[in-house]
Amino acid sequence: MPRIEFDALPDDARLWIFAASRALTSVEQGHLLAAVDTFIDRWAAHGALLRAARDWRADRFLLVGVDERAAGVSGCSIDALTGVLKELERQLDVALLDREPVYFRTVEDEGIARVSRDEFAAMVAEGRVTEATRVFDNTLVKVEDVRLGRWEVPAGQSWHGRVFF
Repeated sequence: MPRIEFDALPDDARLWIFAASRALTSVEQGHLLAAVDTFIDRWAAHGALLRAARDWRADRFLLVGVDERAAGVSGCSIDALTGVLKELERQLDVALLDREPVYFRTVEDEGIARVSRDEFAAMVAEGRVTEATRVFDNTLVKVEDVRLGRWEVPAGQSWHGRVFF
């Protein structure tokens, strides 16, 4: 089953969000998306093709969703996706699988910053980041959460608020 449009996924579709350590150029984005599309077109779990989609946002966020009503993902199929992303990390010299950094909108220019959790905590202590700072919650696991606006939220409304404020 070839990939579908991200908007065609049901709300309960499983979701993974991968954040690039830096904004990708248009050429790099094209390379990454072509590789991911090729993978998704043949992505299978236990021999069953997966009904899957991807979305690319803000020059650095890859969202991958799977409709598990059609066929469920397996550990091996998730490992296969991870393998493709590891290869893309190598080719593009960018981190995609690092789950530790915090991504947030900068106040000055509405750009996107990436800092370690320790750096984020220091910025909170210095008052440079507040509960109103818009953060990206890349831990979401359902497509519905993105659709309901739970992905980019004020820090005080996400796990960031519980950890840092």
